[in-house]
Amino acid sequence: MTRILDRVDSPADLRSLSHGELQELAGEVRDFLVETVHCIGDGGHLASNLGVVELSIALHRLFDSPHDKILWDVSHQIYVHKILTGRKGQMDTIRQYQGLSGFADRNESEHDAFGAGHAGTAISAAVGMAVARDLKGEHNYVVAVVGDGAMTAGMSLEAMNHAGHLQEDVIVILNDNAMSISPNVGAMSRNVNKLRIDPLYRNAKREIGSMVEHLPLGRQMWEGAKRVKASMRDLLVPARFWEQFGFEYYGPIDGHDIGELEAVLAAIKKVRTKPVLLHILTEKGHGIPEAAADPIKSHSGTYWMKKPADPAAPSPKPTYSQVFAQATQELIEQDPRVVAVTAAMLEGTGLAPVHRKHPDRVFDVGIAEQHAVTFAAGMATQGMRPIAAIYSTFLQRGFDSIVHDVVVQNLPVVFAMDRAGYVGDDGKTHQGFIDISYLRCLPNMVIAAPKDETEMRDLLYTGVNHAGPFALRFPRGTGAGAPTDLPMKALPIGQAEVLREGRDITLLAFGTPVPECLQAARILEDTGIEATVVNARFAKPLDEELILRLARETGGIVTAEENVRAGGFGEGVLALLAEHGLGDRLLGILAMPDAIVDHGPQATFRHLHGLDAAGIAGRSREVLGEAPAAAPSFTAPVELAPA
Repeated sequence: MTRILDRVDSPADLRSLSHGELQELAGEVRDFLVETVHCIGDGGHLASNLGVVELSIALHRLFDSPHDKILWDVSHQIYVHKILTGRKGQMDTIRQYQGLSGFADRNESEHDAFGAGHAGTAISAAVGMAVARDLKGEHNYVVAVVGDGAMTAGMSLEAMNHAGHLQEDVIVILNDNAMSISPNVGAMSRNVNKLRIDPLYRNAKREIGSMVEHLPLGRQMWEGAKRVKASMRDLLVPARFWEQFGFEYYGPIDGHDIGELEAVLAAIKKVRTKPVLLHILTEKGHGIPEAAADPIKSHSGTYWMKKPADPAAPSPKPTYSQVFAQATQELIEQDPRVVAVTAAMLEGTGLAPVHRKHPDRVFDVGIAEQHAVTFAAGMATQGMRPIAAIYSTFLQRGFDSIVHDVVVQNLPVVFAMDRAGYVGDDGKTHQGFIDISYLRCLPNMVIAAPKDETEMRDLLYTGVNHAGPFALRFPRGTGAGAPTDLPMKALPIGQAEVLREGRDITLLAFGTPVPECLQAARILEDTGIEATVVNARFAKPLDEELILRLARETGGIVTAEENVRAGGFGEGVLALLAEHGLGDRLLGILAMPDAIVDHGPQATFRHLHGLDAAGIAGRSREVLGEAPAAAPSFTAPVELAPA
């Protein structure tokens, strides 16, 4: 039997469907989403996309994409949009190497009006697009679909304030899935909205207002009447808050009722005299009972479809996030000064169970990284030892606060930077590729990275007991499987660790590449080359004495890091050697490329960029004057298992 979905290859195909067919299509899209996410190995975003099926259909029925601009924030709720805009046949490649992005990507489709992987950007971009449209004399619509979580980002409110000041013609749709849909609220708001968007009502209100203002005390009477009306209306709908930004507010309405969505959107399209906010209520995981029952578990997978684990199978190794969270819990329970802060990432950073156990010591501030940093700084001034657990890619957003509020005051805040280096399937917006660079330039900052799980625990303990700013970066995924139950101990700041001695070359690794350098040393040993392998531990301060000694005693140094070369660990080592007249001894810096790295398995990109054992060994042979290894192609397909 042919599905309606099989007949939809572009937004235009939606416009000939009846409302009954649209409801059937919504169900087919949900089944297709579940099938897609399950087949790609449960790595895609599911619950958030199940919640916007009807909204996506209504938007593409009523607006003319790509002429009209539809922006998604956060854009992990964009899968249905992709399906409806000609990418249905490629959905099985989403978040896969050289496949579709899991976020909006302007390089992927003209229908993706603005690329985004970080929250809070859509309204700012929409206002910019609307101003550009007006300056060019064009007349398209600009629509920003914003999740309620993204509204906690200060940037969203800054953009709304600016849009209201400009009285710019933009439509913001607030996708609110923080509560269930109440039939009573929906019924009342439907009646209010029918009145407020009725052209007769709008014209009458304008004409009566003009007439009354010409009467004695007319303006005061009219303003008073408006205040009374607003107070009565606010008993029904939370309009006043948004209207303070200069927006015309509609809602809340049922975001799963295509007919109601279309009716309200069609009316809103006629209101082009000021910015509009449409408040819709949706349910994460809607239409799939298992997903709706646990939207957290189904955020990025079909947990209910997984096969039960084999009882005889060994327990999986804990991820670095889990090891970090367990260590943080131990520190909280051992030291009354320790608190943890995260920015809407309790689950991602592993802190959710710690928060449940210690709700007064673990703080989720919402999508507000800048506030998270300064909030931590405030606690640090009062003798607390805050751990700010923020992904490397998101800490970029708090950089000014790191400088102004932490570093300048030399406060003891620990920055636990998860997902440092290659991030995998989340791709270009989430790569942790510059944190060493933007932190190494800061006075008072210590930057550390562990070789394994045991060392990560020790470095976290070291950071909590350090008297100034301390940054600890660690990768996504699992480590070598080192013990995680040993007592934590302080490590000497700025002291590296020699893991293997060799006279021919030094492999100096920071963080994730340490095991690869050990494997590279074994590869080199098979060809008669003896390599010293050093676990740097610290990118700042460097173990200057050790590095200078090894530069003199071996045939050269190759550094390895998962960060771009510019401003990174390797350039720090190069500067040290140059200061001591040994610049020619550093002959190889292995780092992430000077390019935006897309999504794909971590192991694939480590191979492509020469940061796996084979690449490190090949570069070492080059340094020693042997035949150069072939440079890996950046785009060559490599079949490797995900890290």
